[in-house]
Amino acid sequence: MADMGLMAFYPQIKWVHIAAVTTSGSLFALRGALVQAGRPRWAMAAPVRYLSYSVDTVLLTAALMLLTILPGAMFANGWLTTKLVLVVVYVVLGTFALKRGRTPQVRTACWLAALLVFATIIGIARVHHPLGWFYRWFA
Repeated sequence: MADMGLMAFYPQIKWVHIAAVTTSGSLFALRGALVQAGRPRWAMAAPVRYLSYSVDTVLLTAALMLLTILPGAMFANGWLTTKLVLVVVYVVLGTFALKRGRTPQVRTACWLAALLVFATIIGIARVHHPLGWFYRWFA
């Protein structure tokens, strides 16, 4: 059910969400590049990690606010469910890319896969369809 009181703030909340997505993705790409460059200590330094946690908290908060204010019918075709499943995949790949991957090859593959999943999530969000960027090709 839509929260009509918060609906007045929809443009601002959406802007915060998009800014947080952009910042979060950029931070992950940077941290992954640092790991790839042989600088994992820089990628995992406390200030960088805490900045990432803070941005992701803002991102999640804005996402939950958008979820509560938008009408349920907006999500009827499954795009949001697909996006949420891919967010979990992205997070798991990200942990292997940054520190859990046992070899440099595993970390590289997971980093590239996570970036691909991130781009897919963006595509799904842009077109509001589970096929994301491919929607126009197959629909």
